[in-house]
Amino acid sequence: MMRVVTLAAAVMLAAGIAGAAHAQQEKAEVLVLGSYHMDNPGLDIFNQKADDVLTPKRQHQIAQLMDVLKKFQPTKIAIESTVDSDRRQKQYAEYVDGKRELTRNEIEQIGFRLAKIMGHKTIYPVDVDGEFPYPRLIGYGKANGKSKELDALMGEIGEMVKTQDAYLASHTVLETLFFMNSDEHAARDLGFYYRQAAIGEPWDWAGADLVAEWYKRNIRIYSNIVGLVESPKERILVLYGAGHLGWLQQDIANNPTLRLRKLAEFR
Repeated sequence: MMRVVTLAAAVMLAAGIAGAAHAQQEKAEVLVLGSYHMDNPGLDIFNQKADDVLTPKRQHQIAQLMDVLKKFQPTKIAIESTVDSDRRQKQYAEYVDGKRELTRNEIEQIGFRLAKIMGHKTIYPVDVDGEFPYPRLIGYGKANGKSKELDALMGEIGEMVKTQDAYLASHTVLETLFFMNSDEHAARDLGFYYRQAAIGEPWDWAGADLVAEWYKRNIRIYSNIVGLVESPKERILVLYGAGHLGWLQQDIANNPTLRLRKLAEFR
């Protein structure tokens, strides 16, 4: 009996040591940087009314941002651009060769600029489009007395955008990104979607189906990001609109082979 107990203890000890070793293994690191759209294309509900990032003041501030992001030492930079298009890679090559000036778009102002500083040969589009049945949610709201609830939710978005606009107007680009990438900010934005998901009923899950499409888009983006990992030494910076931040952080944090990093770590 003693031998059986001893053997069991040895097995448990070995398993514990193996588990600890696994936990200490080097993991690929991913830093998601949620940004406002610097050229203000109006692509999503979290868009801000951006000021001109080409002014000398903002360009100096973007240089400060580069100093912070360099601390992460990214090996690859993933961007919010269609995964099956090579347009951005060609533009990046032109920029590196001195044949292209940076536009106001954050993909270029942050992504291209940092990639060149780090000596990267290319940049990595990972975006996937989606179909979002928002009119169905609006129709459900009108038919079931939920229009005021939906209006209130959209009103909150308007207030969030105003707050972000005001913050940007009185702070640097770096300060604004620290603000937008805070845990509190990411949780609030993500919570907006989950509150939408509650609008509906059995067999007519209007809100839940809308949020499911948003989740599907982000989990596909996440899959594209993971596909860039070639070794545990990889450090991938993901540059995306801030509306994606909470989703992508959640996906990455739940992958035990990856280590999620956050902007606040590099102050």
